[in-house]
Formats: sequence, C-alpha cells, structure tokens
Amino acid sequence: MPVAIVTDSTAYLAPATVRATQAVVVPLQVVVAGRAYDEGVDIDSRAVAAALRSRTPVTTSRPSPQAFLDTYVRLADAGAEAIVSLHISARMSGTCESALLAAKESPVPTRVVDSRSLGMGLGFLVTAAAAAARRGASVDDVVSEAQARALATRVYFYVATLEHLRRGGRIGAATALLGSALAIKPLLVLEDGHIAPLEKVRTRARALARLEELAIAAARAPGAGLVDLAVQHLDAATAAQALAGRLRTALPGCGELVVGEVGAVVGAHVGPGMLAVVISPRAP
Repeated sequence: MPVAIVTDSTAYLAPATVRATQAVVVPLQVVVAGRAYDEGVDIDSRAVAAALRSRTPVTTSRPSPQAFLDTYVRLADAGAEAIVSLHISARMSGTCESALLAAKESPVPTRVVDSRSLGMGLGFLVTAAAAAARRGASVDDVVSEAQARALATRVYFYVATLEHLRRGGRIGAATALLGSALAIKPLLVLEDGHIAPLEKVRTRARALARLEELAIAAARAPGAGLVDLAVQHLDAATAAQALAGRLRTALPGCGELVVGEVGAVVGAHVGPGMLAVVISPRAP
C-alpha cells in the first residue's frame, strides 16, 4: 500500500489480523529477572503471569528509536510512499517518543499517532487505519480516521489487585494501599490516555457485572452507531468467554467482537485475573 501502517506489540492483534492489515508490528520488551525479551516473539503472557505469581521482578521497556527507523527504512525500500505509525498511549509508555524520534529521520513522510489507549483500544485503530489505506486514502485521511476512532473508543477494566499497577508506576501508592486495606475490587478506565479509578465494588462478581453494564451502555449511547467490541484478559479465559457471550446476547447488532489475552507487557502491569472491555465505534 502507498501508505504503510506500523504499530507496536501492545495492540495484541491476532496473527491473521496482522496479515490482513499488512501492519508491521514493532515489539516492546519485557524484562524478567534481569533478562530482556521481545514481546510476542520471545515471551508470552503465560510466562509473565507465572513470574508475577512467584514475585519474580518484571519490568517493561519501549522499543529503541533505531528499531522504528529500521522499520520505516525497510517499508520505504519496499515502496511505501508514506507511513502512519500508531502506538500505545504516550502517557503510559515512551513508545510514541521513540517513534517520533525515528520519524524525523524516516526516508518518507511518517506520521505518529498516539492512540491514548492500549490492547484492542489500539488494535481497532490499526484495523481502521489499514482499511482507509487500502481504500487509497491520503496519509492525512488515514491519520484523521485513526484519531477520530481514538477519541470515540472506551476501555474499562477490572484487576484483582492494584499492586502490579502500583509497582509499575501506573497508579498512585495511596490508591493501591486503600484498595488493599478495604478489600476493594477496583474498576478502572482509560481516561485521556492514562489509567484512572472509576468505581469501587466489594466483590469480583459485582465488578464483572458492572463491566458488562458499562460496555452495553457505551455501545448503546446516542450516536455510537456500529461498534466493535473486545473482551481481553490475563489468565482469566473462562470469565472472558462468559462475559463475551453475554455481550453477544445483549448486543446482537454489534460489529466485530474479539476475545483474547493481553500480552506480556500489559500483563506485567495489570496482573493475573484482569478483565477488560473495549468499545470502539466505527466511523459513520
């Protein structure tokens, strides 16, 4: 395609979707007990969940600017006339910063888009941008489509404990301590690109029921139109499938409904038992 699409491994797109979109995925790194691995290449979410349970140190790091530049040069050499590079929220990772540094040296015009999201909140932007590129849209139109989708997308999630988010600096220590002391099951939201507390409930069952309510309300909101949905999890496949089944019943007219496990990078910060819903309205 004249406009090539690049993303990073936190989009968690299925391999078949990556092939269909022709997107190029640049991996982030996961560091377990001091050893670095490329996400989706050398390590998976199961290994990270096991490390977290055993309290093995797990951290994450962004791709280098050189990794992005190598990708941009390769695409230009293959015939791309422009590149749109879509990435995990800049408020949660330095990935966008690396991409922006590389874009300055790219041999073809390269636009970097901050999804202000992650997981399928980013993944749906990639599929939308790729569809626009296949239609022959200009680079400006591809970027506009992705940005509009980013603004409309909502992500709600439940975590079994706030401790992993606290360790990674994604949520304040005071909030994490309060949740632990009161045995609260927190519901969180991605708000303007960062993680924010949404509601506090007392039981896991109530938290999952509330996730369902939030997804249905967002999908039925005035002006939402046709929405794509995702249910994502870490080491909670049974609960994710059950939630997805209820959403299919409640929202028979929705677009795509994706069910899948998040990868190692996001898994390192949310911990086992996480469940998330992504509601992403399509452009009219």
